[in-house]
Amino acid sequence: MKTVFFDVDTQLDFVYPAGALYVPGAENIVGNLTKLTRYAVERSYPIIATMDAHSEDDAEFKIWKPHCVVGTTGQQKCAGTMAPEQIVIEKQKLDCFSNPKLRPLLKELAAERYVVYGVVSELCVQCAALGLLETGARVELVTDAIQCLDPKAERALIEELRRGGGLAVESDFVVAGG
Repeated sequence: MKTVFFDVDTQLDFVYPAGALYVPGAENIVGNLTKLTRYAVERSYPIIATMDAHSEDDAEFKIWKPHCVVGTTGQQKCAGTMAPEQIVIEKQKLDCFSNPKLRPLLKELAAERYVVYGVVSELCVQCAALGLLETGARVELVTDAIQCLDPKAERALIEELRRGGGLAVESDFVVAGG
């Protein structure tokens, strides 16, 4: 089964307390993010990594505090999530599918399975997971490698994903060959 790992916004501004738009508790998933990245690299699975890439005066900053400004330290990915040949999809909106390069890339890769993880569960991760589900491929959301702002909204995402045919799994399941 052709598998693609899908890393959503694992950037310093979101993952660590010093980040401009820190997601409380996100630093606790770094070990699992690293484990998933390492597993994908060892098996030569493609990794698509979405990254916020904002200008200093980005319109999104009317909604959210400034974060992930291009060229800043906060825009960089966490060390454990960087892979030599990952495919980076930059975005200026919550939804990674707002980047016109993503759909053609997915078509080219023709994955049968997507393994999804990152931050924020009920925002960018939700857009990615539900959008990938629309491709008809199997979508596995790695629940111990995501972090939310609102646990109730995260639970709603998991239920919506399951209703759509997706799976909620843990990182140990993935690396065991699940």
